[in-house]
Amino acid sequence: MRVNGKTLALRTIEPEDMYRLWQLKYGEENPEWKKWDAPYFPHNRIDFEAFQTQTEVRLSADDVPSMLIMESEGQIIGVVSYYWEDRPSLWLELGITIYSPKHWSGGYGTEALTLWINYLFGAMPLVRVGLTTWSGNNRMIRCAEKLGMTMEARIRKVRLYNGEYYDSIRMGILREEWEGR
Repeated sequence: MRVNGKTLALRTIEPEDMYRLWQLKYGEENPEWKKWDAPYFPHNRIDFEAFQTQTEVRLSADDVPSMLIMESEGQIIGVVSYYWEDRPSLWLELGITIYSPKHWSGGYGTEALTLWINYLFGAMPLVRVGLTTWSGNNRMIRCAEKLGMTMEARIRKVRLYNGEYYDSIRMGILREEWEGR
């Protein structure tokens, strides 16, 4: 599966991508991307075999792929994903990680999430799509707002990072709002 945009594509993870994905996620002890992607949770490195098994199990769990590669100019720059918050009510949360700092603040996240949300609404009978971030990630909040998402919840001072408390931010968009953009 492949979804093409202007500057990037989302595509299915192939077996030959696994080692590169592992390197991007676990190749460094303290990767730069982790400062933005839930840095209040520890970055527990795992070996390649465990990563491969974990990822393969996750990818085979649903009919609709739960993770796709973000690729720009033939290079893997990140991933988009979703997880079920409550499957019976079709409540899912999506996510994005752009591993490459040179692709930050260049519109790649907005483009990737636009493609991803279009795909998810087209592939599943979802009523709503949401994302959760933290108040220290202003770029993610701005990206979600550009996509038309509404801040649905702000849980105050529940994320502790570097001795400072941050809020958990829940944002979402309804199908009719997405289609009416």
